[in-house]
Amino acid sequence: MNEHISSRIIPFVSTRTYRDAFMVHPKHGIRLSDANPGFKDPDTGKASAANEVAADNRKLHGLQYVMFAEHTRSLLICLQGLDAAGKDGTIEHVFDALNPQGARVHAFKTPSLDEAAHDFLWRAHNQCPAKGEIVIFNRSHYEDVLIARVHDLVPKSVWSKRYELINEFEKGLSLAGTTILKFYLHISEGEQLKRFKKRLDDPTRHWKISESDYAERNFFTQYLTAYEDALNKTSTPYAPWFVIPANHKWFRNLVVSKIVVETLDALHMTFPPTIVDIDDIRRKYHADEEAERSETR
Repeated sequence: MNEHISSRIIPFVSTRTYRDAFMVHPKHGIRLSDANPGFKDPDTGKASAANEVAADNRKLHGLQYVMFAEHTRSLLICLQGLDAAGKDGTIEHVFDALNPQGARVHAFKTPSLDEAAHDFLWRAHNQCPAKGEIVIFNRSHYEDVLIARVHDLVPKSVWSKRYELINEFEKGLSLAGTTILKFYLHISEGEQLKRFKKRLDDPTRHWKISESDYAERNFFTQYLTAYEDALNKTSTPYAPWFVIPANHKWFRNLVVSKIVVETLDALHMTFPPTIVDIDDIRRKYHADEEAERSETR
C-alpha cells in the first residue's frame, strides 16, 4: 500500500475540509493504492481530536432534533469496510449522542430465506429511514457487489449490472428527501492483523472472533479491487462515497463526525411552523398556574 495519500488530496487536508479531502469525486474516481490508510492530519492530535468529536456529538444531537421536528427529510449512513475496519467503533464514538427515538442501526448479515427470495435491494429498502429519521447501515446493499463478487455467489453477468441498479435506488431515495453518506473505512492488511491479535489477547473480545475473519484475509486484494470498482461506479453527487483512513481510530472518528455534521449543517433545516395559537396556550397555562397557586395557599 502506498505510504502517501494521493497528491490530489493533500491540499484539501491542509485546509481541514475533510468532506472534499476524502470524497470520491465522480469525475475523478480513486485508486485505493493511492490512499494511505495510516494517514492522519498533521495539524491534529489524538487528544484534540477527541475534544472535537465530543463537540460534534453535541452538534449532531441538535441537528437530529431539528430533523426530527422538521419531518421532511432523513439521513442514511452506510458504513463499509473489511473485517476489523472499525464499523462498530465508528457507530459507538461518532453517533452515541443520537436520540434513539429518531435513530437506529441496522446490520446486514447473510440474507434470510425471505430476503433471498426477493431482489437484492428489497431488504435494504425495507430498512431505509422514514422522514425525520437517521439510519446507519452496518454493512449494506453493497455486500451484493462485494462478497457476492469475490466469492462468485452470482455470475459476473448479474453483479456487474447491480451498480446501475444501486445508483437508481439511491437516486430515488435522494429525490424523496434522504441525504446519503457512504463511508469506506480503509485499513491496511497489517493493521487488520494487529486488531485480530487484540481480539485474541482480550477475552472480552473473543465473541467477535469467527473463522470467516481469517478465511476472508486470503481475499484481501480481491476485496480491495471490488471496493475500488464499487466506489468509482457508485459515488454520485446525491450519494457520495468517502474513503476514510482508518488505521488510526481517533482520526477515523474525527473525519466521519466532521463530514456528517458539515453535511447536515448545509441542509439549513428549520423547525416547522407552529400549528397552535401560542398566545391562547400561554393564557391557559397562566390560568392553570394561578389556580395551582390558589390551591396551595
